[in-house]
Amino acid sequence: MNTPLRVTFQNTPSSDAIRALIEEQVAHLERVFDRITACEVHFKLPDGNHRNGGLYEVRIHLLLPGGVSIDVDRTPGLDERFAEAQFAVTDAFRRARRRLQDQAKLMRHDVKSLHKRLDRTLDQPDRG
Repeated sequence: MNTPLRVTFQNTPSSDAIRALIEEQVAHLERVFDRITACEVHFKLPDGNHRNGGLYEVRIHLLLPGGVSIDVDRTPGLDERFAEAQFAVTDAFRRARRRLQDQAKLMRHDVKSLHKRLDRTLDQPDRG
């Protein structure tokens, strides 16, 4: 990456274990697509009190060459698995990896079109 990874913690104390997990996940994204220019991760506990049933939210912002950005904003519903910080982080990065893979294919022009575009109007017959 051209810029250092930015990790912010909101309504929860900074955690070295979570930061290490995030750094590991970002390293995996860089193996998927090595041209990521910037990455920001926001790790948040909405109510600030995990003991009252708070679910973690993870937002990821990736910047790619050409000003292309990928944003994953994972706000959990009533899924209790998001009460675990590790699950919330890995779920958000799983989504980011899928979007990054799709975007990388587009940037490499690896996406095939299923149908050839036909340039015709209703009053002109098909020329192909």
